[in-house]
Parts: sequence; C-alpha cells; structure tokens
Amino acid sequence: MYRLHTAIASAVIANCLLASPAAFASDDNLVSNKPLELDIHFHQKKFVYNNDWLVEKEAAKLTNLSLNNVASMATTNSEEAFNLMIASGNLPDIVGGEMLKENVNRYGPEGAFVPLNDLIAEHAPHIKALFDERPNVYNSIKAHDGNVYYIPYIPDGKYGRAYFIRYDWLNKLGLETPQNVDELYQVLTAFRNNDPNGNGKKDEVPFFTRHWEELIRLVTLWDGRSSGSDKYHDFYVEDGILAHGYVGDNYREGIKNLAKWYEEGLIDAEVFTRGSRSREYLLANDLGGMTHDWFASTSGYNDALADKMPDFLFKAFAPPASPSGKRVEEHRRSQVKNSGWAISYSNENVVETIKYFDFWFSEEGRRLANFGVEGVHYDMIDGKPIFKDTVLNSDTPVTSQMWAIGAQVQRGFQQDYANEEQWSNKFALDGIALYDQGDYLLEPFLGVSMNTEEKGVYDKHWITIRDYMLEMQQAWILGARDIDEDWDTYQDQLKRMGYPKVIKAMQSAYDRAYK
Repeated sequence: MYRLHTAIASAVIANCLLASPAAFASDDNLVSNKPLELDIHFHQKKFVYNNDWLVEKEAAKLTNLSLNNVASMATTNSEEAFNLMIASGNLPDIVGGEMLKENVNRYGPEGAFVPLNDLIAEHAPHIKALFDERPNVYNSIKAHDGNVYYIPYIPDGKYGRAYFIRYDWLNKLGLETPQNVDELYQVLTAFRNNDPNGNGKKDEVPFFTRHWEELIRLVTLWDGRSSGSDKYHDFYVEDGILAHGYVGDNYREGIKNLAKWYEEGLIDAEVFTRGSRSREYLLANDLGGMTHDWFASTSGYNDALADKMPDFLFKAFAPPASPSGKRVEEHRRSQVKNSGWAISYSNENVVETIKYFDFWFSEEGRRLANFGVEGVHYDMIDGKPIFKDTVLNSDTPVTSQMWAIGAQVQRGFQQDYANEEQWSNKFALDGIALYDQGDYLLEPFLGVSMNTEEKGVYDKHWITIRDYMLEMQQAWILGARDIDEDWDTYQDQLKRMGYPKVIKAMQSAYDRAYK
C-alpha cells in the first residue's frame, strides 16, 4: 500500500536536509522559528496523548512545537488502534505508543514511515550521541533493511526484580540467609514445618509469586534459563548464539526440582491461579515466606505492614548459588523498549520533528520527561532534580502523578533512574546495593527485526511451539506428567513443530543486526 509513498518521502527528506540549517546548539530548544502544530496518534492501552498535559504544554513553550492528539480511546488495544489507523491509509505526522517497533519496522520499508538515519546524523545530536555510546540499542531498533524508523523509549537502571525472604522468620527459626540452592531448600522446608508465623497452624506458604512465570525463573537455580529479556518466555543469547531456555538440559533439571518442591508444599499450591494480589494477601496475613519480585514495590511492604507486624522484615538477598556455583539474576531492566514514536510519510516538517524528538534527549527535555515541570513538581538542588515534598508525600503514587501530567509516558525518551530512586525506601536501595556488589546479570537479548521470509517462518511455527512448551511445563510442575519420562518425546515434538526452523530464522535476523 505504501510503496507509492516511498519516493515522495525520500524527496521530502532530501529537500529538507539540503535546505535546513545545522542543528541548533544544545542550549537552544527551539525547533521552529514560528509556532508549529503536528498531529499525533499516540495510543498506550489506558490513555492517548493529551494536549493538556502540563509536560506537553511546557515542551511546546520551550520548542515552539505542539502536538495535537488524533488517537481514539474507542479501543484500549494499542495494536488494534494502530491497525485501524494503518488500514485507513491516513497517517498523522507522528505515530507513537507502546509495541511500536514491530509495526513501524514492517511498514517503514514499504514507505509508511520515514527512515531516520540521516535525519539523526544531521539534526539530532543528543540522540546520535546516545546511539554512538550504546550501539547495541541502535542495532536492536533497526528494521531488516538497515534503517531506523522510530525513536525508542529507553529505560534506565540495571535491576528490576530480586529474591526476597522473610528475615524475621529466619531470625525466629535461628536460620542463616541461604547461600545456595540446597540451603534454600532447607530454609523453605523449615518455613513449611516450623510455624514461623507462630499461629500454631501449618499454613505458611514458603515460596509465592504474583506472576507464575517467576516460578519458572527459578530454573536458573539449576543453571537453566527462562528468558533472555524482560519479557517472559523469550529467547536468550549467549556469545552471539540464540537459543530458547525451554529446550535445555539444565531447564529439565530445574523443572524436575520445582515439581519436587511443589509436591512437598514448598511452593504456593495456587501459584498458577492466585494472581496479582497474592503478594499483598500472603504478606499482609503473615503467610508468605519468599518471592522473586520488583525491588521498589516489594520493599514497600516493610513500611506498609510496620504497624500491623512490628517485627516484619522482608528484604532482598543475593541469588542462591546453583550446584555449579553460579549466582544468577536473570531479570534485568530492558535497555530499550518497543515503545516510542515515528515520523509518517505524510509529515511535511521532518527536520523540525526530528529536532523535537531530540529535545527529549537533551538535559532539559529529559528532566521534563522524567520529573515534570521545574518549580511545580521538582526543584534543582546541587545540580540535581529533586521532587518536592508535595509529590513524594502525596497519597497518590509518584508514578501515577507523573502519568497524570504526561511525564514518564513512553514517548521516545531516556528514563532517569533518579526518579524511582527518590521514592524507593531504604530496603529497596540497600537491596540494589547488595546486587551491585555481585556479577549476577546475564547478557541481554534486545530483540530482532525479521524480514518477510523470517517473519513467515516465525509466525507459522512459534506460537504453537510456545503454547506446547507452556502446556508441558505446567503439567510437569503440577505432577500430572514426569519430565524425565517425557523429555525425549518432548524434544522430538519440538523438532516436528519447527523449532529448528524458528531458531534458524531468528539467528539470521540476529546476525544481520548485531554482527
């Protein structure tokens, strides 16, 4: 559909590159000498771009460019909203939101979106500097034709989730913090048997998790893998070779042990069904002993439950060593997200637009995107943005306050971890410092962009393969089947379903992007 627009878009870019002056100095935020308004389709599940966001209005004052939202909340499905827009053929100047990468990298080479490589080099010094510093991020967002079609949202910080354990229960039972998987087994067994909550009942849940996928992540305790990114069930990369964790021998060993733990009552019997409120329920009722979850929100229970349970102490501890001696934290914050924004073929102000995108990567733009408006939401103290007490002490979470004004929205920008650091409590910060002392993180998989042939292979085989993997996984853990008895048949079935073809296609896309 968009092939006809390719030549037009190329001509527009070429003329703009020839006619436009060099990028403004870094201390000049203006992107246009006269006020300029561009239409934007920005859809992110629960909201669309809001013309009245304080952050949007401040950015308009600083840059002389304002955005007018044309996306509808008639659907809360961002993918559906994008498909409706693309089917119409009428694209606004800017298209943004979540899960953007696959769509723009599919339709960009067909002419729907403007390639940004030259525009970045000529007019976006802040974006260019970041990509030069982090080439893997740049490589990860390229389409199969080698072009970049969107500016991504780039998270900050290394650590996301960690192992948490009830130190008050350890103290009561006279136990040390487990240092390896065998010691962890002994501790969880003691939690089950020795009544650490003191109510005379055998009602403790030694290991629980809000998301059952975090149970699967425990295969890393036996050197298995469950994912290589911040997405569950994803592929992983090691020394340039792609694989999937659910085919490895160490995964087999991990699932076998998790099935044993589940049968012995060391794992929440309702782990697959209890859902997202499990953490709140099990901790508030003095039932939960250990989990694997986010630093900030999990640490917050130490404050939330202090009055109800004065001795409550739920802290992060270092990943227990596997039988081979490895300590691994598989989850890490993503270095780049599929969210962001792109310039459509209909945009007649591509240079101004890329300069506007670049503004959000400047010092002032990045502060605005992360902390809101200076003097209203934060003050500069010793050269750093510090939230006002009215923000930090509000009954509304800081994240919700930021979203309400258009900050921390997944436009193309670089997050600043100092935002989260300011509202994280001492337990979270101490936990992060503990993890920083070790070398626990693994090589991240930043994703690939497949060409038409590769995507065809992936789409034909992968979803049914993944569903089969998850079906067997749950059956093994619940004890409905035995992984050792099934393993050879399982491997043969994966081959028949096309797993080697999927890996070959993924490896081809990976090699093209990163090697």
